[in-house]
Amino acid sequence: MTPCPECDAPMEPRSCDELFHALLALDHSRQAPWGPLHAVSVSCFLLQHPSRLPADHGAMARTLLRAYLEGGLDEVNRLVAHARRGNSHRVQGDRARAVRDAAVPHRDAPRSCFSVTIQDVAVDGTFPAAQFTRRVKAWAAAAVDASGGNT
Repeated sequence: MTPCPECDAPMEPRSCDELFHALLALDHSRQAPWGPLHAVSVSCFLLQHPSRLPADHGAMARTLLRAYLEGGLDEVNRLVAHARRGNSHRVQGDRARAVRDAAVPHRDAPRSCFSVTIQDVAVDGTFPAAQFTRRVKAWAAAAVDASGGNT
């Protein structure tokens, strides 16, 4: 069995990309438990698949995951709202930079160090609602731990 070249999860029966697209479809339904955790799930996936990281090299993703682990979904929603306001064309300057600058510096983690990946969160490939929030929290902790977020 071939592992994912980025997170080292098994690529069978479904690849990480296929699972991510299935998760995004659930997220975009905006139904609990998937929808409210969209920012958290995307951040986890990006940190474990660094070829997809945005220009900030995962700073915002790490900040969101740390906020989730320390303050829960309310804290994530506060940060997301702040970033949206900062990205508005009506705002002069880059207020979102303050959120990104608060992130823990990134250090590359060996791909095999992720204790939880999207494969674990997917369970049977369907991301069952039962215990989904618990699995995402474990995924967030694994992504932060491996990316140097608990230093």
